[in-house]
Amino acid sequence: MAKLVRTKKEFPFEEKADDDMIICRCEEITRREIRRAVYDGMSTINEVKRYLRSGMGLCQGQTCQRLVQGIIASELGSKPSDVGMIQGRSPVRPVEIQTFSNNILDVQEV
Repeated sequence: MAKLVRTKKEFPFEEKADDDMIICRCEEITRREIRRAVYDGMSTINEVKRYLRSGMGLCQGQTCQRLVQGIIASELGSKPSDVGMIQGRSPVRPVEIQTFSNNILDVQEV
């Protein structure tokens, strides 16, 4: 596995006219914040996700993943497929064990 080296850009961060556009509606993350994350050294969509929480809202990246990929790719000068896909995670809410047991309590009573 290649070692990932993050380096901050040497040139100053330049604002763009559409930087106030909200890209991730669930977490209210703007285009500026995503561009700034890339400027700060993030180079994959999962790094930006962990840095900003983009794609961690209610939709789990279903509405913003492609937009975030495109912004990262354009800032890096690469293809959207080069920045990866959002890594899925299991829900973090409690689930009753009976949900996974396939009615094991009914089987034990027999």
